[in-house]
Amino acid sequence: MTKNNLNLMPNEIIENKIVFIRGKKVMLDSDLANLYGVETKVLNQAVKRKLKRFPLDFMFQLTIGEFERLRS
Repeated sequence: MTKNNLNLMPNEIIENKIVFIRGKKVMLDSDLANLYGVETKVLNQAVKRKLKRFPLDFMFQLTIGEFERLRS
């Protein structure tokens, strides 16, 4: 795919998907999957299959409290 064929997304859309959790800038798997146009389940499966390609802190599980705070 050449640069001319890429559908670029405005920075504002991506920036609005970034949240602070545990003092780090992160994106939720559902938002990341949406940006790539795949289901969340498919994104997570792909990452787990190729886990060695990602840094150890690439992903983590939210606590119930963190999840509740993001929902509200």
